[in-house]
Amino acid sequence: MSVLFETSVGDLVIDLEVDSCPKTCENFLKLCKVYYYNLNAFFNVSKDFLAQAGDPSASGAGGESIWSYIASQTSAKDPVPRYFTPEILPKLKHTNKGTVSMAVAPSLPGQEKGGCGSQFFITLADNIEYLDGKHAAFGHVVEGLDTLDKLNDVFTDDKDRPLKDVRIRHVVILDDPFPDPPGLMQPPSSPKRPPDNSTRIAEDEDPLFQLPEEEEERIRREKAAAASALTLEMVGDLPFANVRPPENVLFVCKLNAVTRDEDLELIFSRFGVIMSCQVIRDKKTGDSLQYAFIEFDKREDAEQAYFKMQNVLVDDRRIWVDFSQSVAKSNNMSKGGSGYGGRDDLVQTSRYRNSREDRDGGYGMVFDVPGSDSRRRKRSRSRERHRSRSPRRDRDRDRERRRRDY
Repeated sequence: MSVLFETSVGDLVIDLEVDSCPKTCENFLKLCKVYYYNLNAFFNVSKDFLAQAGDPSASGAGGESIWSYIASQTSAKDPVPRYFTPEILPKLKHTNKGTVSMAVAPSLPGQEKGGCGSQFFITLADNIEYLDGKHAAFGHVVEGLDTLDKLNDVFTDDKDRPLKDVRIRHVVILDDPFPDPPGLMQPPSSPKRPPDNSTRIAEDEDPLFQLPEEEEERIRREKAAAASALTLEMVGDLPFANVRPPENVLFVCKLNAVTRDEDLELIFSRFGVIMSCQVIRDKKTGDSLQYAFIEFDKREDAEQAYFKMQNVLVDDRRIWVDFSQSVAKSNNMSKGGSGYGGRDDLVQTSRYRNSREDRDGGYGMVFDVPGSDSRRRKRSRSRERHRSRSPRRDRDRDRERRRRDY
């Protein structure tokens, strides 16, 4: 009777001694049937000694027999022991590499001796006599000895836990001669997540993997561009960080200083309808800065003009045509009209205190009442008048009035 283990380092085919250890083999096969071992980790790998698994918590203190598992799933009234009595036979020894044994747990409170649950181990060397008579051997690996060599060479920490997880990805029962125990319910599918919360290197992760230099440079540039866009959004130069330049606007440079808007519009109008054509000029002198923006009605027209007008001679100058990267028009559209940033489906973020031009120099507090600033000023002026009067000055005024009366 055989079982196929698909692990992250290779496959293992295990033959079971069903005639010599029927109870142990039945427990092992039924745990495999309910996907109990799926995604379990080999939590103890001692070089040239053994590799231990079968504990869903990967702590070495978990696991239970199939009968205890069924009782916990069905809420049985009668208590079922967590472990069962191990079947330790003198003729089944750990003499060959790949021997599969059930780990015998120590006795629990209230029990005279320990027993077997779900934890098992596979020997990684020959003639390990230390394990004879202490743990219940019930099978051996018939295919996949090279997988055991890979498992023996994994790097571990000071507690013999692999630094990179080695997991049982799937279990396939090739032959099962035992009937199902009462109450056994096979799950509809294998678990998708490991039962333990491991923070180690995942079994499908390569810690030494590096992207090609070109790919790393592309990712670095994308991150730098995203950070720059976010900075421009914070200072107000962009309406939002992920704004994109229009695809129907061309940037034309290296123009002759005498080239006018009408000239460019006439030349580029053969490719399609032009919405706007503007040669950028100096604000003070009005002289041409020798570059312009041309907006087409359709993106396809702009693409055609881009390919056909590159390096064309205009007014004795060979012009350079490219797609515009400016978002100034979108930024200006965000200040008025519907939508935000030139898009109707966006709305500017509202705050609890909006900037108002009619505050008349007030502090803009939330509880300010319109017109309260003028009353506040009047009161402050009247207080200043009262404060400016002193008793000595009042006495001098009284004396002056008396002199005039006499």
